[in-house]
Amino acid sequence: MALLSERDARKVKEILESLPAPVEVHFFTQELECQFCRETGQLLRELAALSPKLRVVEHDFLLDREAVARFGVEQVPAVVPVGPQGDLGLRLYGIPAGYEFASLLEGLRLAAGADPQLAAETQSWLAQLTRDLELEVYVTPTCPYCPGMVVNAFRLAAGSPRVRAAMVEATEFPHLAIRYQVRGVPRTVVNRGEGFIEGLVGEPQLVQHLRDMGLA
Repeated sequence: MALLSERDARKVKEILESLPAPVEVHFFTQELECQFCRETGQLLRELAALSPKLRVVEHDFLLDREAVARFGVEQVPAVVPVGPQGDLGLRLYGIPAGYEFASLLEGLRLAAGADPQLAAETQSWLAQLTRDLELEVYVTPTCPYCPGMVVNAFRLAAGSPRVRAAMVEATEFPHLAIRYQVRGVPRTVVNRGEGFIEGLVGEPQLVQHLRDMGLA
């Protein structure tokens, strides 16, 4: 049974056909040890069938160690969209279902080379970064506010090679949710626990939070 309804497939087809360039979606899976790897793979293959601009490259997490190391993938399922500018540091850990489907589509759009539409002040701040910055946004598929925070993080990553951003589905990785004390979502973990941002904040507020933390 298809995961996308015919109505949703038509809408997604329009979005994919509007991508400015083709995108390779590197999908890391290990179905015997992964709760939603099979469903994630099916979803990606359904998307790829809608447009020639999308190609899924599947990697076995245990066997394809070269690809795992190249992309720095740490758990599965993992989705890494790569476009004409190469790897922008966008990651989706866990099935991008429910509200998080919007995060997947934005990741594809940015990987394809679409303008991240950052404010001039944000672009100036990114240009002055002197250290790498990692943003991990913990989400659940039923959270309507989570995609907004993932998109904000993804756009920062698309705007600077010093920034990496990941969507992390909290219920699929409970050990990480416990480690970072994720009691509500979205919760953004900055540089593996150097700082935290609670809830959905806009781009200016996100940048200000990072400034206030002295992390960037």
